[in-house]
Amino acid sequence: MANRRDFLKTTLGASSLMAVGGVVPEFLANTASAADKADKKKDTVLVVVELTGGNDGLNTVAPYGDDLYQKARPTLAFTKKEVLRLDDYHGLHPRMNGFKQLYESKQLAVIQGVGYPNPDRSHFESMDIWQLADPKRATTGGWLARAIPGMTVRDAGVPGMYLGDERLPVAMQGADGGVISLADRASFRLQLNGNQTGRKSLIEQLNTGKDDGADLTAFVRKRQLQTYTSLQMIEEALQGTGGNGGGRQEFVNGRFVTRDPDDLQSLGGKLNLIGRLIQKGLGTRLYYAQLGGFDTHSRQADNHADLLGNVSNSIQNMLSQLGEHAERVCVMTYSEFGRRVRENGSRGTDHGSGSCMFLAGAKVAGGLVGKHPSLSDLTDGDIKYHTDFRRVYASVLDTWLGVDSKTVLGEAFEKLPLFDMKKKAERVPQGGPGDGPIPVPDAPLPVPVKD
Repeated sequence: MANRRDFLKTTLGASSLMAVGGVVPEFLANTASAADKADKKKDTVLVVVELTGGNDGLNTVAPYGDDLYQKARPTLAFTKKEVLRLDDYHGLHPRMNGFKQLYESKQLAVIQGVGYPNPDRSHFESMDIWQLADPKRATTGGWLARAIPGMTVRDAGVPGMYLGDERLPVAMQGADGGVISLADRASFRLQLNGNQTGRKSLIEQLNTGKDDGADLTAFVRKRQLQTYTSLQMIEEALQGTGGNGGGRQEFVNGRFVTRDPDDLQSLGGKLNLIGRLIQKGLGTRLYYAQLGGFDTHSRQADNHADLLGNVSNSIQNMLSQLGEHAERVCVMTYSEFGRRVRENGSRGTDHGSGSCMFLAGAKVAGGLVGKHPSLSDLTDGDIKYHTDFRRVYASVLDTWLGVDSKTVLGEAFEKLPLFDMKKKAERVPQGGPGDGPIPVPDAPLPVPVKD
């Protein structure tokens, strides 16, 4: 007959805890005290969206009011009539309708001129710098992983989750089992032995609090219960994805493909799942997703439009569906570098340096943060950054996640006014016409081409 010792042995073996990489010893011990004293207030959640390849910040937040912008990009620059106007100088890319609505409701911060000293134009080196939060690349472990030991995780057995089928991002490496990776619906299954009735009985025993062992035994019992519950929530959320029909068209690798809106290979599908997990009360505080394709060396216009439309509307849709949980969630976007000011001969842009970042959420202090870098004062064809990206990280760590940024980043950085924690949370605007899933056409759509 199964008993509590057997249950713990099973879960510590080749099952639930293996799925999260042996999480018990490190970060759970650091949050035990906080969990015991937890009130009913739910923790804040950070969702990081990586725009892989080097996003062209100059056409994402376009300085349409600057003649130098128009001259540097004769085929790529947007006019006053094309942009989604923010003021008399700045405008969002015409396809970023979701972000425009978030901006108008003061739930989108547009952080301009972001970079770091002595920028590197290599994808790999620059991405490492952003994910380590260390321009010298001397730090061990990613910045999000380093934040986990100091982060309160009241309700979850898992503080961080990466949604993707690539290698775990450097930003989340080194968390000593505090992060799980989720690639698709079929790759994540609880493998506990025994029938459902037996497992339910054991869980009830684990939760009685009547174990006659020492405090460590009680601690392990409680954490095992929390971990099992968390993994069960993930499995239930996964069962609710896929097979819903009504696919949408996305422009991928030069052609249109039909995407299931819940497909975990799409950004929208990943964010939809994250939203469901938050609503279920999973308690995970760090989520990480990626969207590739931003290395736009040639024929940039159409590809970039589809990518930014995807990012903008996927993020807005997730936030708008969170309901009462929306005030706890902040989404942050970043890319490893921007692009050159002048377009190249292939109607694209080459690797540059400074770019822009976005923060979206009900508690975000919306608006433009910092001035747009000068287009008349360049360094080797690149704009000069004025805001170190670690200032953004420090603001997110200290103000949003409640983690000491100096401990994580190794030094103190001046924070930016990115959050208004006292702001009354307002409803996140729903997407308007044309912002939701694109209906599947009767015939294949032609691939847009510009000669």
